[in-house]
Amino acid sequence: MAILINKDSKVIVLGITGKSGALQTKAMLDAGTDIVAGVTPGKGGQEVYGVPVYNFVSEAAAEHEFDTAICFVPPFAAKDSCYEAIDAGVGLVVLTTEEMELNDSVEIIEYAHAHGTTLVGPGCAGVLAPEECKVGAHPIRFFKKGHVGVVSKSGALSYEIGKTLSDAGIGQSTIVAIGGGPLWGFTQADAVKLFDADPETKVIVLLGEIGGSSEEDAAAWIKANCTKPVVSLIVGRNAPAGKSLGHAGAIVSGNVGTAKTKLEALKSAGVHVVYSPRELAAKVAELL
Repeated sequence: MAILINKDSKVIVLGITGKSGALQTKAMLDAGTDIVAGVTPGKGGQEVYGVPVYNFVSEAAAEHEFDTAICFVPPFAAKDSCYEAIDAGVGLVVLTTEEMELNDSVEIIEYAHAHGTTLVGPGCAGVLAPEECKVGAHPIRFFKKGHVGVVSKSGALSYEIGKTLSDAGIGQSTIVAIGGGPLWGFTQADAVKLFDADPETKVIVLLGEIGGSSEEDAAAWIKANCTKPVVSLIVGRNAPAGKSLGHAGAIVSGNVGTAKTKLEALKSAGVHVVYSPRELAAKVAELL
């Protein structure tokens, strides 16, 4: 089975009538996702591609059962929108919204954890279980069903690696793009833990980039606990000191978050470190 989502997931879309919400709702429906309702205050009674729209999550919950929410709400209202979904009892919130206030990000992550809800994001591309369910922005044409679990900060990098693997005939169990940071509700280590426990996943791919300590944290868990082979590609290895890769989390400060520290930690954990997408696909094929 996939992690986080599967063919039985029932999804509610927060901010469904906005440009991004409507666009991605259509793409998710085309991917086979079971979207039962959408929410936009003041737009209740409308439909978006046949999906009924409600003013509040509580109204949708009175009419439908759902276990997953995806949020396309603008930054100023995203926190309250996610609170509504968490209060309704969803097990997973995918928060795609970027440029949220730091305090809002902290508060919604803490609220989700306190209520036992998994929050992927903020600022993430979401989750894809190929040929089962899509809760996010991944282009399904790049992916195929299989036995490789992929976790990435960057959505674009996860798309590239998914296509590279698929072109090599290697399918994926789940692809998770957690967002660029600097705060994450769901970390690379969290994804590795779930992939390690997932019987469908045979090989884990960890895609990283300079900045922050997320990859080092994942490496520590892998070294102590992981039972499956892990392959990792770190991008930004030749970036100048202090360089940002376009994500808030991709900033190197001193000796923290450098390519060197990440590569050393991963190699020490027994991870198969590669240096290009093509090399990654070859190593995964060897390990399957």
